[in-house]
Amino acid sequence: MRRSKGKRRDRPVTPVDPAKSAKRRRFRVHVVYSLVFLSFTSLLLRLGYVQVVKGASFRSSEQLTQYARVPILPQRGWIYDANGQVLAWDKPVLTIQFNRYTSMSTAEMHRVASILAPVLQTTPQALYQAMQSNPGALQVTLAQNVTDAQVAYVVEHQSELPNIQVVQDYARQYPYGDLAGQVLGYVGAITAQNVSQYKGYLYSQQVGETGIEYEYEHLLQGKPGYELVTITSNGTAVGSVGEIAPQNGDNIQLTLDGHEQAVAQELLQNMIDSSQTNKQDITDAAAVMLNVKTGGVIAMVSYPYLDPNWYTNGTYVDHVHYLETSGAQLNNVIDTFNYPGSTVKPANMIAALKAGVVTPKTEILDDGYIYIGTQRKNEDEGFVFGWVNPIEAITVSSDVFFYELGLHLGKWFGSSTTSGGSYPASDGSYQNYLDTDFVKGINAMFQEEENFGLGTLTGIDLPFEEHGEFYIEDYRKGNIQVPYNLQASEASLAKTGKYVNYGSPASLADAAIGQSQMFTPMELGVYAMTLADEGLRLKPHLLENVYAPNGTPNSGAKPILTYKTQVLGRVSAEPWQWDLVKQGMYGVTSNPAGTAYYAFLGAPYQAAGKTGTAQIVINGHRTDNSVFICYAPLNHPLVAVAVMAPGGGYGASFSAILARKMIDAYFDEHHEPWMPKSQWTNTSIPSNWMQSPAYLLPEQSH
Repeated sequence: MRRSKGKRRDRPVTPVDPAKSAKRRRFRVHVVYSLVFLSFTSLLLRLGYVQVVKGASFRSSEQLTQYARVPILPQRGWIYDANGQVLAWDKPVLTIQFNRYTSMSTAEMHRVASILAPVLQTTPQALYQAMQSNPGALQVTLAQNVTDAQVAYVVEHQSELPNIQVVQDYARQYPYGDLAGQVLGYVGAITAQNVSQYKGYLYSQQVGETGIEYEYEHLLQGKPGYELVTITSNGTAVGSVGEIAPQNGDNIQLTLDGHEQAVAQELLQNMIDSSQTNKQDITDAAAVMLNVKTGGVIAMVSYPYLDPNWYTNGTYVDHVHYLETSGAQLNNVIDTFNYPGSTVKPANMIAALKAGVVTPKTEILDDGYIYIGTQRKNEDEGFVFGWVNPIEAITVSSDVFFYELGLHLGKWFGSSTTSGGSYPASDGSYQNYLDTDFVKGINAMFQEEENFGLGTLTGIDLPFEEHGEFYIEDYRKGNIQVPYNLQASEASLAKTGKYVNYGSPASLADAAIGQSQMFTPMELGVYAMTLADEGLRLKPHLLENVYAPNGTPNSGAKPILTYKTQVLGRVSAEPWQWDLVKQGMYGVTSNPAGTAYYAFLGAPYQAAGKTGTAQIVINGHRTDNSVFICYAPLNHPLVAVAVMAPGGGYGASFSAILARKMIDAYFDEHHEPWMPKSQWTNTSIPSNWMQSPAYLLPEQSH
């Protein structure tokens, strides 16, 4: 038979002997059993060796080895200004801390202090005092920026140093000191009083106490991590088992312009220092600039100034006298309120125009004073303006015109240089007049002012904001001013048609010129912004963007959150009414008879403003609260400004000048075409800020 190429030829099949096959299978099974037996025997012998020969050693090692969970603190988010300049940042440091998780006797504390003091290069007594300091805190920092040798000693002698631990920490730093100090705020330790507020935090974490640090704690504060370290019985760290990395805080960017802020603080400081007649009276002052289009805060100045570093670098005690006596811890833009003076006149003019008690053709004779009942109300400084129309009344700030405006809103007629006037006979009793027409009149002004954001919280994203108050004179108490509850009066009028009160018609006149209400500078800033936007009231804010921990305004990263402009309300008025008020406010800065004419003389842009001067008492003597509001440019507003300086004198002689210089600086920085190119500046915070008079604080604070 021929073979086929490429194929194997079949072979014959050989029969298999069943007996031999079974024998071979039994042999293989015996081999497998033998191997298994030998393996178990070896394992048992090894186990016996471990139990008998090495058991004691291993049991001792197991009992003496411990694991320590060392916290790794997150880096707090950085704070940037509108131009990407760092205003607050975290510097990594290692610290040695004393914790109060468990109690420790005085004797034990002295013992620990005596062991640790030489390592930290201090005395046992000083260290003991440090351990006793800040009794409300659950952790006390004993040393910062510690060396590797100091860290090693604490770790290796942990059994001798109960309640002492090494923590990777961060030192909060504010590179420009007092620049926007009250706005930024500062951080501090978690205390026994606020620990419930910070669930899930490590006791060693620093938390925001004031300002932006407090307001945006939930963004700035990351989440801690841990490192698991093996510790032997003698306290020696023999290695890290692993770690859970911390999650750093988000970075935030503010609307605050660091350059404009620096210029404004320096301008205010220089004006106070150069004021010979008012310097001793000006114990506090405030200024705010807002973006008319968005409500963003461009600058927020609160005098006296404060350096947040004092609270984080251990130098607080060196400045405690200054802080406790100056009031620098307050943000006067949002925390303090005072009489606004004539700055309220534009809002009250809107109220009167809407009520029909004033028309564009109204003219009132200003002879310098009128009588209201038996009270004589004088024009400021004895001015006599003659016949005044609504536009002129705002421009020259005629008090008599606005006295009449307020009285007519409250239906008190006939006041003049010879008569005190009276209420309508149809009201019956004087008390019924107060409870009806008087209330309706004063509410017409107060409610319109509140519509503009006055006397109410603005909602600014800062903690501890205060709101202003409304007042009336109480005839039962000798015509002294008492708080007036606008909301309660409105509710009562709506329900019963009256609101029982014991006011005086003179309060109508006082309210019309800003002497029966107190507002914060922030409220006045929102008011100015609302005038600029013809009734659109925006919520003021400082937050602009939020970035992930690895993103910054300068890295090209996309924000994870951007603030959206919020509308809080609208003041309804006719276009011609807005135009009338606008003309009056423009006259303030452009008409030679305007109260702020000289402050804005030569300005290359047009501005609308209103001065305010209110009589107050400081240090036991009478002086003036200097107030000014404005917006610019006139027809396409970009910024609104409010300044308040108790003791500063006339609104035109202090606050208006400061506002003008602040606006100039902002337009110079943004290279507006109407500003001379020779004056254009950049957005950088001045490199010589540390030599600025505004940084070299009073009382030798630095």
